[in-house]
Amino acid sequence: MNSMATTLSPAQPPWQKLLGTLIVGGAAAALAGLFLDPRQFVFSYLLAFMFFLSVCLGALFIVILHHLFDAHWSVSIRRFLEHISFLLPVLAVLFIPLALLAPRLYVWMEPGQVAAEVAEKSRYMNRPFFYLRMVGCFAIWSWLAYKLRYCSIQQDRTGAAVWTYQMRRWSAAGILLLAFTLTVAAIDWMKGLQPQWFSTMYGVYFFAGSVWVATAFAYVITVVLRRAGPLRDLAPARLFRDLGVLLLTFTIFSAYVHFSQYLIIWFGNMPEETFWYVLRERGSWWNVGLWLVFGHFLAPFLILLRTDSKTRFWIMIPLACFIAAMQWLDLSFNIMPALHPEGFQFHWLDAACFALIGGVLAVCFLRWLYRHPMYPIRDPRLKEFLTIVEVPPPAIAEAMHQDRPLS
Repeated sequence: MNSMATTLSPAQPPWQKLLGTLIVGGAAAALAGLFLDPRQFVFSYLLAFMFFLSVCLGALFIVILHHLFDAHWSVSIRRFLEHISFLLPVLAVLFIPLALLAPRLYVWMEPGQVAAEVAEKSRYMNRPFFYLRMVGCFAIWSWLAYKLRYCSIQQDRTGAAVWTYQMRRWSAAGILLLAFTLTVAAIDWMKGLQPQWFSTMYGVYFFAGSVWVATAFAYVITVVLRRAGPLRDLAPARLFRDLGVLLLTFTIFSAYVHFSQYLIIWFGNMPEETFWYVLRERGSWWNVGLWLVFGHFLAPFLILLRTDSKTRFWIMIPLACFIAAMQWLDLSFNIMPALHPEGFQFHWLDAACFALIGGVLAVCFLRWLYRHPMYPIRDPRLKEFLTIVEVPPPAIAEAMHQDRPLS
């Protein structure tokens, strides 16, 4: 297996020092911020955490979708998506600061600070149940990510059909568990910042953004691995068109969910719902809202409508980075008004926490990426995919039977 991983992986890039510097610098700045301004620190940490959580959950959903539909187009990118989803156990450890500082985030945890309408929710909003839900969400996500990745690696070793069937069965159960736990997490960790607010669409809201940004990450990583060599013959123009179509789909779906939530609350005109948007129309939050209208939907939508733009890297790479920025801004729009109701403020702790969490996850991802084959070499759909994208038959045989990379 080690020799297989070596043949399918290039030499590790010299990024360790850069990432190490990023982690140490971010940790030092975050620790200083914890003592200087603990409330700003915990909000900045939550913002960075939810951004990377959305990427990992979105990747887990795409992996599950691959198995549920027995897709062939996503075979070549499945392995690194499995590695991204397997970062969820790492995020469980990185959640510890938020768990310890939760009373500084959630007003309903402070005794005597809970309004009457929140007190009615005390059966749900209490500390023991909050931490129980937290443990449950991470346990389910980590187990799903582990099982799907483990079966995939075992499939590389033996090629037995049992691993394919197991991944399908786990995906069938996992799609339901993921939908439930993702909704619980979004409600607890973001909506819970203003517990008086009601929204029946908030889980779908977070889900749409998660798959959206995860697809953008997948596009960029595929381009990098294609140019580096491991996916040179496994990432044709058709794959990038399919990723672009998925990105366009969730651009539209995300906009639909955002607009539907706003429209329902606007028509209902109930104070316990409208105050959330009224707060976000004050000061510079109004400008952030306009940025989300045009940047979160209109600009990506118009660019992705063209078929040819989906395969032009000089367009798609900047667009993917822009989508990541819009996802961060959208999460800031959801989280930060509870701390800065007067308007949007970018704090240096936002960058420090982002660097710390992103650096730790990047190190783990790269370590796993180079430890295993870059693509599932014995997936039953791989040969179908190679035939469709017109890889020469000798190269197919070499990849399928000799465990060697396509060249």
